[in-house]
Amino acid sequence: MTPLLTIDNLQVAYGGIKALRGVSLEVHAGEIVSLIGANGAGKSTLLRAISGLAPATGGQLRFRDTDLRMLPAHRIVELGIAHVPEGRRVFANLTVLENLKLATWPRRDRSALHDDYERIYTLFPRLAERRHQLAGSLSGGEQQMLALGRALMTRGQLLLLDEPSMGLAPLLVSVIFQTLREINAAGTTILLVEQNARQALALANRGYVLETGAITLTGPGSQLLTDPRVNEAYLGYAGE
Repeated sequence: MTPLLTIDNLQVAYGGIKALRGVSLEVHAGEIVSLIGANGAGKSTLLRAISGLAPATGGQLRFRDTDLRMLPAHRIVELGIAHVPEGRRVFANLTVLENLKLATWPRRDRSALHDDYERIYTLFPRLAERRHQLAGSLSGGEQQMLALGRALMTRGQLLLLDEPSMGLAPLLVSVIFQTLREINAAGTTILLVEQNARQALALANRGYVLETGAITLTGPGSQLLTDPRVNEAYLGYAGE
């Protein structure tokens, strides 16, 4: 089957620093694909390149049959790619509902918005309780729920997630990952960047390991969980 997202030999540089050095990966419709690696490996840069925020200096980047490299970020959202950035980046001076409304600008199916708000409130009951509360007054976990909900309001086919568990208590991390399973089961494809390698690989159909701007390992998530190199570098213990 033709991948939903195809990345081939992608290169991104910041000045003279090569952040991505020939990255190639695929994401198929319906998958959860996890990308793990140390800080500074280029994981966030890869997501930013996909969403048009970090211009590629070489390689191919395609969403279905569309070349993303020359498109501005807002056109990439319209194509069906939603990005939840690291640090949530909600609009602190707007309410929960206003944050969700902002994400609906590319949509033409206005009659379906009510059902989608209700879907978000069902996924995240705390947002329903706080829909008229300023986003800046929410807890970190609630802001992460809002960032996810806002991305889902675009009705994108591919959801890019950058460190959704960062700074959250373990109980909330479990809630977020269970919600990601539900989102995926409902039909949204997910490309996940996550420092919690164990959780990320347990969730994933497939995984990639990114080191200093290059893919060094790939395979089913369950296989990478038992790979001695992954165990030692990212899971905190040496393999058998």
